[in-house]
Amino acid sequence: MIPARFANVLFGFLLSGMMSLIVSGISTFRAAGLSDGLFGLWMSSWAPSWMVAFPSVLLVAPFTRRLVARLIKP
Repeated sequence: MIPARFANVLFGFLLSGMMSLIVSGISTFRAAGLSDGLFGLWMSSWAPSWMVAFPSVLLVAPFTRRLVARLIKP
């Protein structure tokens, strides 16, 4: 098991992985259509997408938390 102090990082890692998987899949399908090599194209676009998404989530999350705190009533 992973120590609780890493919960935010693990959350960002998993969230960025799932979101980049979905978005890259939709983008790849729209660009290439339903072709024989679609899965390979998708995976080759997902990997670099995730490499950008994960650090982006870690950088943007604190700002987003502050923004949400300002937008909701206590």
